[in-house]
Amino acid sequence: MAHTESLLLVTGAAGKVGQAFIARLLADPAFVHFRVRALCHKRTLPPKPRLEVVKGAMQERADVNRAMDGVTHVLHLATSKETPDEVMDVAVKGMFWLLEAARTSASLKQFVLVGGDAAIGHFFYPRSTPVTEEIPHSAYPGCYALSKVLEEVMLEQYQIQYGLNGCCLRAPWIMEKDDFKAQLSFGDDVFGGPRWCDLVGKEEAERHRQTGAVPVMLDAEGRPVKRNFVHVDDLVAALLLALDNPRVHQQLMHVCMDEPVDYGELR
Repeated sequence: MAHTESLLLVTGAAGKVGQAFIARLLADPAFVHFRVRALCHKRTLPPKPRLEVVKGAMQERADVNRAMDGVTHVLHLATSKETPDEVMDVAVKGMFWLLEAARTSASLKQFVLVGGDAAIGHFFYPRSTPVTEEIPHSAYPGCYALSKVLEEVMLEQYQIQYGLNGCCLRAPWIMEKDDFKAQLSFGDDVFGGPRWCDLVGKEEAERHRQTGAVPVMLDAEGRPVKRNFVHVDDLVAALLLALDNPRVHQQLMHVCMDEPVDYGELR
């Protein structure tokens, strides 16, 4: 059966997930009827067939409206980290402009958001049961986690208010290559957080680094933490399954490994 042509807008397209997703989609025969419009801000992408790059800022309504023109599907990846001066403009205002354009669009068919387990506090709060989609929002301290809550709530409310065909895939820390190995470093080259070198102090961190020690994350009771991650390729595979799939209509789904990493097993 012939497909009508689809135009997918990807925000945050120059990031780790965006680049991997676009490459996979454009190479997949199942999505040959899709064109991609990449909304880029500070970084851009090289030209490819079926790929259009537009420059703009999420917080600028005119830029978002221009990017949304004629779009049939949205994959929203753009985000802001612990940057209080930017986070509300990018994550909340930008999301609002996207959703406003989506609800008034004559062409839009689906809005997919990649959420984050920061919205439910991931390993920060003690849990007596497995963390599922039923866990209420519970951001840990900081503006990034709060922004992930607000993004998910905004999408949920547009689904209720306007019947938007949305879907949220909530991901934990997204890894590729040797990211996790780099996270287990006492040096300044540590990937992401926690920054073990800052927690233990410079001299102690140097001693641990020289002996090849591996940091082990413990909970408040001194037990090794179990923490979930997802490889970027697995997240991309989940996104492709969700794209244009009627079964994910207004669904929130966790995307992660089949079992968590146990820091105790690293010792």
